[in-house]
Order: sequence, then C-alpha cells, then structure tokens
Amino acid sequence: MKAVVVEIRTQILILGTLVGLMWGLEILDTFVFSHGLDTLGLLPRQAIGLRGILFSPFLHGNFAHLSANTIPFVILGWLIMSQSISNFVIVSVICMVLGGLGTWLFAANGLHIGASGVIFGYLGFLLARYYFDRRLSSGIIALFVGSTYGSVLWGVLPSMPGISWEGHLFGFLSGIVAAKFATEN
Repeated sequence: MKAVVVEIRTQILILGTLVGLMWGLEILDTFVFSHGLDTLGLLPRQAIGLRGILFSPFLHGNFAHLSANTIPFVILGWLIMSQSISNFVIVSVICMVLGGLGTWLFAANGLHIGASGVIFGYLGFLLARYYFDRRLSSGIIALFVGSTYGSVLWGVLPSMPGISWEGHLFGFLSGIVAAKFATEN
C-alpha cells in the first residue's frame, strides 16, 4: 500500500510540476515579457525554429489556450503514467521530438506553440497501445479515451485558421510510434 501512495505522489508531482511550469511561463509571458517568450516557439524550416521542439509545448498564446490544454494534458498524461512513469517520460519525449520535427518540416509558416501536439501524441499512444500489446487494460483505456476524446481527432485536419493542425497530426502520429516503441521495450 505504501508503494502505491508513493507512486501516486510521484505522478502528482510530475504532472503538477509540468502544469505549474506551463502556467508559470504563461503568467511571466503575459505580465512580464508581453508575450515575448512565444517567439521561442517552433518556426517551420528555420534553424532558429528548431528550439521550438523543446520550448513550444510549454508556451501558449494566452490563458484560454493554456486552459484548453491543461485538462486533457493532465488526464491523458496520467492515463499513460498510471501504466508506467517511465512510459510517460518516453512517450512525452517521442511526441515532443518526432511531433516537433514533423511540424518543423511540413507545417505552414508561422509560429507554432502549445501543448496540443503532445496531447494529440498522448491520444495517439493511448488509442494505438492496445493494437500493439493486446492487454485488456490497454483496451479499456483505449475505449475510454476514444469515447471521451475521439471527437478531437478532427483537429488533425485543416479546419480553423491559427490552429496548428500539423502539430496535432504529427503529434498524433508520433504517439502511435511511441505505442509501437513502448510495447517492444
């Protein structure tokens, strides 16, 4: 029982730290830097834009953008973490790097920021994991995630100006790659 409590505390600490970092950066960006931190986001096909692979998931255009990303980040992130904290780290890194590279290579010009690419990666991971590992727990999670968040998959298509559908698409695809990788290791 003590190990479970320690595990849950660790999960809360990791997710809380990441969400706190995002909110802290948005507060600083809004009130101190006049949205100047956003320039650290991903800029497709520009060498300077490569830094956005690391920074863009933590930067948001405004508090509404961050609010829209916070709850799915926590829920989907925790569903991955509940299976394995190391999987959460691996999936997060794969989604940031592969999703970011895909966005950097193929996205429309302009600044790409926000955690939604990683969130779509988590979605892709959780939906695809069952395909690769065939565990009942993965299937139940996939059903829950599909029924709860499946409608957001329309976000991988060009639909709204100012929304990085390419970040969503490459995030989602990187999540599928992460599911394959996680079941092989």
